[in-house]
Amino acid sequence: MRAVICREFGEPAKLTVGDLPSPALKPGMVRVAVMAAGLNFADTLMVKGQYQFKPPFPFSPGHEAAGVVREIAPDVKDVRVGQRVMAFLGYGGFAEEVVANAGDLFPIPDTMDFVTAAAFPVAYGTAHGGLLWRAALKPGETLLVLGAAGGVGLAAVEVGKAMGARVIAAARGADKLALARAHGADETIDYAAEDLRQRAKDLTGGKGVDVVLDPVGGDAFDAILRAVNWEGRIVIVGFAAGRIPQIPANMLLIKNVAVTGLFWGAYRDRNPALMRESFATLLAWWSEGRLKPHVSHRLPLERVGEAMELMLARKATGKIVLTTGAP
Repeated sequence: MRAVICREFGEPAKLTVGDLPSPALKPGMVRVAVMAAGLNFADTLMVKGQYQFKPPFPFSPGHEAAGVVREIAPDVKDVRVGQRVMAFLGYGGFAEEVVANAGDLFPIPDTMDFVTAAAFPVAYGTAHGGLLWRAALKPGETLLVLGAAGGVGLAAVEVGKAMGARVIAAARGADKLALARAHGADETIDYAAEDLRQRAKDLTGGKGVDVVLDPVGGDAFDAILRAVNWEGRIVIVGFAAGRIPQIPANMLLIKNVAVTGLFWGAYRDRNPALMRESFATLLAWWSEGRLKPHVSHRLPLERVGEAMELMLARKATGKIVLTTGAP
């Protein structure tokens, strides 16, 4: 099979596209012909050797993919050959074929195309898990989303609105904020030009925001920690800014603030039933037109290095999706 190949840890430019043996089909697993695969920040960390899990060489990155079931193990009962599915993977999605656990597959709605499906699992799963499981976001509360034009951030804007929140989107630049508004944000903050802390206070009448979803970290986290309401909740889902913030415990005590983390992928093994319940909700919202995944770049597999550089340079919005050209 044709695949993106990582033979050593390093920059995206070191990735190549070539032939790898098709993975063996083991009990409980399903072979999927990949049509499209979503790019995530975690993929850039994995190829650099900075992710918490390091696959053996050579490997293909790729945490999510969409395609058609080509083969199932004899013990698999709930998946059929020819079924259109999206898959959440540990790695391996940037290839013409992938073998996945049957429990990690989710049927694609008939009217959803493969590119949209490939952009769906990680961004929307993380947003929903963070806001529901970790923050217990309630209707009428104010949600602030950092990095609101990125994959998880833009998904969180839509999910927050679907959950009944008033959503404030924070991002850098007018174009990104306009995109967040088009996806449902009630208010916006340009933290390249505005004081994030003060603007968040102003937009909440001085009270501060109730919930923050933070895939950014760094200076943005430092600022927003001081603009959270009494019993506010901050959910950390990543550190796209590059700096992992240190949290002063006295700030949490003064306002009874809770700071919690979400490693969404861990639920794949620890609570798969909860993940499936979440996907049922999300796909129902998509069918109702409440979720509209945004893909700013659709590139062929061979341009994976360019795709990762676009992400690292923050030149993409929403999702970047790689296509295999498979029939």
